[in-house]
Amino acid sequence: MDMDPYPQQLPTLQQLGVDEPTVTSATEVATAWFNAFSTAVASPNVAGILDLFLEDGFWKDVLALTWDFRSLEGRDAIKNLLEHRLVPTGLVDLRLSEEPFRAPELQKLFPDLVLLRLSFDFGTKVGKGKGTCYLAPVPGGSWKAYMLFTCLESLNDFPEQTGPLRRQDAEHGIWEERRRREVELADGDPTVIVIGAGHTGLEIAARLKALGVSTLVIDKKARVGNSWRDRYKALCLHDTVWYNQMPYMPFPQTWPVFSPASKLADWLEGYANHLELNVWTSSTITKTEWDDNLKTWTVEINRGGQETRTLKVKHLVFATGFGGRARVPDIPGKEAFKGEAVHSSEFASASNCIGKKAIVIGACNSGHDIAQDFFNNGIDVTMYQRSSTYVISIEGVKQLLGGIYNDTLPTDLADIYNGTLPFAVVRRLHQRIVAHFAQTIDKELLDGLAKVGFKTNLGLHGTGVFPLVFERAGGYYFDVGTSKHVINGDIRIKNGSAIERFTEKGLKFADGTDIEADIVVFATGYGDPRDSMREICGQQVADNVNPVWGLTEEGEVNGVWRDCGHENLWFGIGNLGLSRFHSRHLALQIKAVEAGILKRSEVKF
Repeated sequence: MDMDPYPQQLPTLQQLGVDEPTVTSATEVATAWFNAFSTAVASPNVAGILDLFLEDGFWKDVLALTWDFRSLEGRDAIKNLLEHRLVPTGLVDLRLSEEPFRAPELQKLFPDLVLLRLSFDFGTKVGKGKGTCYLAPVPGGSWKAYMLFTCLESLNDFPEQTGPLRRQDAEHGIWEERRRREVELADGDPTVIVIGAGHTGLEIAARLKALGVSTLVIDKKARVGNSWRDRYKALCLHDTVWYNQMPYMPFPQTWPVFSPASKLADWLEGYANHLELNVWTSSTITKTEWDDNLKTWTVEINRGGQETRTLKVKHLVFATGFGGRARVPDIPGKEAFKGEAVHSSEFASASNCIGKKAIVIGACNSGHDIAQDFFNNGIDVTMYQRSSTYVISIEGVKQLLGGIYNDTLPTDLADIYNGTLPFAVVRRLHQRIVAHFAQTIDKELLDGLAKVGFKTNLGLHGTGVFPLVFERAGGYYFDVGTSKHVINGDIRIKNGSAIERFTEKGLKFADGTDIEADIVVFATGYGDPRDSMREICGQQVADNVNPVWGLTEEGEVNGVWRDCGHENLWFGIGNLGLSRFHSRHLALQIKAVEAGILKRSEVKF
């Protein structure tokens, strides 16, 4: 592709110099490789392990060896990992899995890309984990590792209090009082405060509770779920129900594929209640202080003006969403505008605007949803597109996610498979998938949008949605039905010219055109996720916090779910799928710190 900055190449048959392999038993191939791998690990024989990898192979690790999120590319990087971390980690009990859905399997991803997937279990000195490996055929009939993934799942001495380890005693007449004391922190301060009672904050709290870590969730809103309930009423999730499941309490089989936001809000309220999470609503932090000697936070909380509580805790977790402050372009002349101009975070429903004209600035998910809401209410609406948008149909989304997120594959295993691929590989795979979708299932959609002047793209360097999510947190639309109204003219499009200024009756553009409006909605996203942290913790703390969103050179998210640069300060950010998977990893790190297992200064390499 033109100006493609990515050096990695997929291990195609041509690249490897082999013909399509004929495999009579995937298990035999996997067993031969895995036995050699296990023997080399046990020795330990770093050179022997490296010989089992392609020269440009990957080892991706989540906590198991590195207590971090790392993607090591090439034998030199893997060698560095193993020389520093193999012996201290103590990989043991490696076992090739032949369980349903995890048994070795030959996969023909494309006509020229054939890999063999195997899954395994392993132990370390402190815990247990799951691994996945993709083997590629090489000349001579043997196979070498292209991608290997190791992921810590549990701590040996601190198993989750679920299943057979759940509470066993019958609480005759005492449950209500126990819960009252827990919620009010009558028996002592918690270890962790989670800020934000949306899906991410609740999932983190649920994971910590399962590990026996006392946790308080606080939220400024009056009810759990209001972070979704208070958004524009037309909002529906754009990911499928199978991708959006939550830990410990899955959605029922009757749950719709695309959940309305208000329905999800009610579910979150029930989730907090049924999992007995300690939540203070209508509460705000008025002051924090970090004690670097004691490694504690002193936190002052205003509980809705009724009381002020001061707590000493070990960890603060910010789960306040993808962005910080609402981002609104500074457009001259706003004071002259006779109508209403609001950010999407302040917009509730188009039903309040009957008989008016509307402009929606922004043409991604929120912009489309709000424009659809205006159309549904019979309101004249124009959507202003500032730059081209990556658009994928819901059928495309289902195909992207449906291979592993469905009614058949267990969600925990789907998360492992989804997390296996290093981001460099995801980019290369999606360049092929995205181009294929654009020429097949989405061709009619994209052609229709082009005819009415709506500008589309195929993502950064043709890589689709995932780099846009992780590098820009925007720039895409999952078409849940609005594009047809753009195509047939129900929702008008304006682009190709900058907004010059507000007028009394609407907006004037640089090309000389005017569009009248009684309401202008800015669906223009949010700022830095660190904004709320900076307001609560102060600039001195913020100065030690690394960028949170965006990707490292290895393709891992900068400061979310992992060390952010300031001790005992954490960020949890993600959609329901990401938060479900990585809330476990954040909870494991906090538990390991509290148990004296994790001393980060000892594991850097």
